[in-house]
Amino acid sequence: MLRYALIFLVIAVIAGVMGFGGIAGSMAGIAQILFFLFLLFLVVSLVMHLVRGRA
Repeated sequence: MLRYALIFLVIAVIAGVMGFGGIAGSMAGIAQILFFLFLLFLVVSLVMHLVRGRA
């Protein structure tokens, strides 16, 4: 998921440099959502690992 966030971020940067503001904004928004989902899943995974490790 982090890979897709980085891909969308790179596409957004390239589109922004080329002057496609709408596409760049959309891609940056998608990259941001995917990044936060990645962070959420990372935290949930770490908590689950800690809970299982103590049991």
